[in-house]
Amino acid sequence: MKKRVTLTFPKRSIQMPITYRLAKDFNVAANIIRAHVAPNQIGKLVVELAGDIDQLDAAIDWMKANDIVVSFASREILIDEESCVDCGLCTGICPTEALTLDRETYQLNFTRSRCIVCEQCIPTCPVQAISTNL
Repeated sequence: MKKRVTLTFPKRSIQMPITYRLAKDFNVAANIIRAHVAPNQIGKLVVELAGDIDQLDAAIDWMKANDIVVSFASREILIDEESCVDCGLCTGICPTEALTLDRETYQLNFTRSRCIVCEQCIPTCPVQAISTNL
């Protein structure tokens, strides 16, 4: 089973090897999608956790017990088709190729099922046609 979560952890937990502990103690794989971690600051990780449902639940309980805030991802990328100029800049930054240009019509295609909501496309769009629902 997979769950996409945002982890927010306090300054004192910044040195904790979270992904290592998830793998070693709970047999949960953590695919880091986005990270903002720096010394003496609150850390944020967007990760996709994969493993057995019971192990995922135990890992999430462990993180909460260590004052790590676990938020389940419910956001999704929205594209304003009226504003989009089909320039394709977002396609070059999309790590999963959820955003592609049609080779014949040169129109932007968005495959929602491939999107991991890393949000890298948002600042790339020159006309601000890409946003999230939250």
